[in-house]
Amino acid sequence: MDETFVKKIQAATDWLRSEYAGIRTGQAAPALLDAIKVESYGTLMPLNQVGSIGIEDARTLRVSPWDAGGIAAIERAIMEADLGVSVATDSAGLRVIFPELTSERREQIKKLAKNKLEDARVRVRAARDDEMKRIDAEEKAGRISEDERFTLKESAQKKVTEANQELDTLYTNKDAEISK
Repeated sequence: MDETFVKKIQAATDWLRSEYAGIRTGQAAPALLDAIKVESYGTLMPLNQVGSIGIEDARTLRVSPWDAGGIAAIERAIMEADLGVSVATDSAGLRVIFPELTSERREQIKKLAKNKLEDARVRVRAARDDEMKRIDAEEKAGRISEDERFTLKESAQKKVTEANQELDTLYTNKDAEISK
């Protein structure tokens, strides 16, 4: 089995995992703020590099900047990210408060999660198709026998099936989290 094939399939799974980490479900999770960039000392830096992010309660995150002068920049960056959260500042930092999800919003998020799952499946199928073409080309060139071709194709399909099962598990877990 080709190394790039395995890497492509793993990349699809990792991509879905990171996309799901960024989907807000009403539960406060530090990963939801990972994509936010804050202007600090003239450069844009990830939020987790200008302060610590902790969970205060189920719907509140506490952001404690390492430089108290950066509170305003962090607040501005969170508001500009348009996550649908409210921000309260105090002397120790910021509180990021996540509102309860409405049933309509839950349905939108479920649809988004389903679309992300389909995108990941498309990536896996594309990787499988590339691998199947590569295996056929290897046989045509005489580098592998017909038996080896069948074995390699079977092995590749097994890897694709495992990846699809993992993707389905990620979706099932996210769907359960959204439904809470």
